[in-house]
Amino acid sequence: MPHSELAHRNIALVVDDSPDSLGMISTALEENGISVVVARSGASAIDLAQRVLPDVILMDAVMPELDGFETCRLLKADDRLAYAPIIFMTGLTEPEHIIKGLISGGVDYLTKPVVIDELVARITTHILNARAIQSARQALDTSGRSVIAVDLDGAVLWGSPKALRMIEPVMTEPGLIANGAPDFTQWLEASLRLPTSPPRVFPLSEIMLAYIGTSPSNEILLKVCNSNRASPYQVLEQTFVLTPREAEVLYWLSMGKTNRDIAQILELSSRTINKHLEQIFQKMGVDNRTSAAVSADRVINQVTQ
Repeated sequence: MPHSELAHRNIALVVDDSPDSLGMISTALEENGISVVVARSGASAIDLAQRVLPDVILMDAVMPELDGFETCRLLKADDRLAYAPIIFMTGLTEPEHIIKGLISGGVDYLTKPVVIDELVARITTHILNARAIQSARQALDTSGRSVIAVDLDGAVLWGSPKALRMIEPVMTEPGLIANGAPDFTQWLEASLRLPTSPPRVFPLSEIMLAYIGTSPSNEILLKVCNSNRASPYQVLEQTFVLTPREAEVLYWLSMGKTNRDIAQILELSSRTINKHLEQIFQKMGVDNRTSAAVSADRVINQVTQ
């Protein structure tokens, strides 16, 4: 019986060099309301995936010439396939093989013989998770927050669609930000020491990167902005008729910083920050920090998106 959790008929690409395995898995998935396309080699899987753009990929690990692990890496290098979860189905049961599958980009690892009910349940879960992630990243663009996540070496881990398009011209090689990678990685390291010694933004040829924070998985989150427009400080200063210092305080407030954090960032006393906030609230016509932060964030996004 088809799984009702999936709103429409999804496409699964099944990759296996065994005709028997292909036949068994294909029949079971079709009976559960999932359309199936098959490939018997890594090369044909890559070609087919680029044309079909499947919702999920079931991958055998042991295949001649291009094995499943390398095929997985090549598939994940294609931006169009980045959201398609890859589930390994293989007779390899050693922990080292499971780790290799996950490192290569797989989201799950099932050992043969596969239990069909379990496979279908996992497919359903991974497709829904992938869609949620994709929707969340697209929502970042819609809300004016073009965001990328990088590691300490400057390698881009993921990004909202618009952010990835914006940084493409300033990439030296896959995964690395241009204009002097050493300078960029030093800036990242300094950013992680916020709020005690924060760099503000990292300027590139046509864009600038603003440090937002880190994710629960320790990814470094950066907002991508057009550098040919006014800085966030100038925008806030002009919009709300603030002093340059008040604009800085308001900016960091909109970034979710506490008064203590702002004091450390700007090297001021907490008492001075409180006084600035009183003036800011009065000029903005608001009576609390939440309203001020929301208003500031909206203005910044309208100008920098």
